[in-house]
Amino acid sequence: IEVDNLTYVFPNSVVGLHDINITLPQHSRTLLLGANGAGKSTLLRILAGKTLAKRGTIHINGVDPFRSGVPGVTYLGTEWAANPVVRHDMPVPVLLSSVGGDIFPDRRDELIDILDVDLAWHMHAVSDGERRRVQLVMGLLRPWTTLLLDEVTVDLDVLVRARLLDFLQRETVMRECAIVYATHIFDGLAEWPSHIAHIHMGRVIDIGNTADIMAAFVGTDGGKSVISLQFYNRNSDLLTLALKWLKDDLADRGKR
Repeated sequence: IEVDNLTYVFPNSVVGLHDINITLPQHSRTLLLGANGAGKSTLLRILAGKTLAKRGTIHINGVDPFRSGVPGVTYLGTEWAANPVVRHDMPVPVLLSSVGGDIFPDRRDELIDILDVDLAWHMHAVSDGERRRVQLVMGLLRPWTTLLLDEVTVDLDVLVRARLLDFLQRETVMRECAIVYATHIFDGLAEWPSHIAHIHMGRVIDIGNTADIMAAFVGTDGGKSVISLQFYNRNSDLLTLALKWLKDDLADRGKR
């Protein structure tokens, strides 16, 4: 994933993203951190080729995702679950077959097991969390090279979410692929991301290898500490980092 000098302006002339520069390698798992409205979803939709950005360049596997389309790019967002089509009386096996479930039976069955999907479900009679599980099976069924996730684990219970994250980590280790994941839920993520990106008011404030960013945060890299170790809460390194970044972002933005 290569993004150079990307700026995106909404139709109302508000700048959504400003001079974004990102380079992410294959096998990477990037956690996108930022407050609501920071620009995370806008960036993911542009990377997926769903929104056109007229300023800057974007290449995924060497191809502009909007102008050419990139095979293997999968975007999963929250809007799918609100689509009235997937709230009709439709059996889950029919949905899975419609997206290639019969072409990838082993992968389909693995995802059904990981996400604990019941093939007897009908989409009009399931909970939001169960509907989300079906979406994830459908979206992950075909092998992807770039996976863009926008808050899609918010409805999952703790166990299913943990099993999904384990699966995604294995995918990036075993295959030539990369993930960018925007979330506000950090439980169980401490060892998951290979990279972290911090977005604030449409700008990338920090991005890099997770180990380097966390080392700087907890003060183990030779004096670059941003928080005193004696006051540092070790219950969740990543959560504490996210809280500090968001607190700083709020102070920088000021009152609405």
